[in-house]
Amino acid sequence: MASETAKSTVPGLLSAPRIITLLGSVLVALSSGTNYVEHLAYAPQLGARLHVSHTQLNVIGLAGNVGVYSSGPVWGRIVDLRGPRIPLIGASICLLLGYSGIKRIYDDGVGGGTTVSALHFAVLVMCGFMTGLGGNAGLGAAVNTTAKSFPDTARATTTGLVLSGFGLSAFWFSMLAHLLFPGDTSAFLLILALGTAIPMLVGLFIVRPIPLPPSSSSARHDVTDGRGRGEGKDGLPNIYGKQLWLTPDFYLIFTIMGICSGTGIMYINNVGSISQALYAKANPIYDDLEASKWQAAQVSTVSIGNFAGRILIGLISDFTRNRLHLPRAYCLCIVSSLFIVSQAFAIGITSVQSLWMASALLGLAYGSLFGICPTIVIEWFGLAHLSENWGYASLAPLVGGNLFSLMFGRNLDAHAPNQDTRGSLSTRCFDGRGCYVSSLEVTIVACFVALGLSVWAGIRDGRKGKGKNARRVRGEE
Repeated sequence: MASETAKSTVPGLLSAPRIITLLGSVLVALSSGTNYVEHLAYAPQLGARLHVSHTQLNVIGLAGNVGVYSSGPVWGRIVDLRGPRIPLIGASICLLLGYSGIKRIYDDGVGGGTTVSALHFAVLVMCGFMTGLGGNAGLGAAVNTTAKSFPDTARATTTGLVLSGFGLSAFWFSMLAHLLFPGDTSAFLLILALGTAIPMLVGLFIVRPIPLPPSSSSARHDVTDGRGRGEGKDGLPNIYGKQLWLTPDFYLIFTIMGICSGTGIMYINNVGSISQALYAKANPIYDDLEASKWQAAQVSTVSIGNFAGRILIGLISDFTRNRLHLPRAYCLCIVSSLFIVSQAFAIGITSVQSLWMASALLGLAYGSLFGICPTIVIEWFGLAHLSENWGYASLAPLVGGNLFSLMFGRNLDAHAPNQDTRGSLSTRCFDGRGCYVSSLEVTIVACFVALGLSVWAGIRDGRKGKGKNARRVRGEE
């Protein structure tokens, strides 16, 4: 009788509490992805006003990525043990302080100096780190809550929907700034400071895990061997802690994520500079306003592609698992192939008018990567320690993003003129695709390696599934 009463009090799978949690998680995720707005929307303006080089801009951008990815295990453990409230409070504080600090330094400019002071540059790096720290806290809370509130049959689709909010973030805030304060970078930074901090506080009241019905629950007692390895009653593995680092599958997905996300981060960090280089090559008289319009177009294109990729890969992976009865890991082949195509397009494009094609494909690939990988982490390592495990897997973009972005920045600086020959800052490159094409040639080779590893991941996962089924049959016999 008691179990029947408990079952009757659990909200249905499409009940109002569950839908409200899902929508709240989307809102939080929408406010968590603004770290990429910097690179897409205002990094060149920041560089021009403060007279910093492309390499320095990449260091500021990478500080945000370090904040995102290095904090993953910490925020993940907090979410797993204490729920979403502490990360949401931390996200609100970090985002408010980070963007407010960047706005203050941007408003102050360099005064009578030739470039920003070393102290102010260090503060910029710290503020970038805080924006990444806050964004990851919000996203981790949203994804973890959603994953624990919906069953396996709909988990990839619902978490993909939440992650799509993260992907749409750059477009959303750029659109707001364009409509309310066109061309005003300082006002844009104010929108980022307030528009990211306030939704996190709203999430405190509506983002909470909703228990699953007993037949669908994945939150039942887990059985472990005391060393971080075991299996839940939901049939998922339960691998975490030290055992995670001893599992070959972890290094497989870590490498795939490192290559693909590094490629995506490199492009996102520098697409504003790419569009400027292509525009400068075709226009002897450089118009800053016209060039900024093409730059802004890439913001929208990458962000919409990112949004679409996260939704589509969720639908595709659920279809692959539920209808085709194949491992979701095969979807990594789709993701790696999209990255290869995006880099091929970027290499071949010679005009800024056509850059949207490479940006759309890159956004689609990048969104798909981060739409499918959390679900694969659940399937390979379990749900009980999802956020902690995902946090460790999220260190991969930190490695790939650092390597590829610094390579790109140094390559771009090497092609920048030493003198201001066209009325613009000397940090600007005028050689079109020659400014960056060698960097893209490196990433396309790396993405072919990722494709090969993705094929192996799908085959390996399929073999594990067959072995598990065979053991189950033998046990029944």
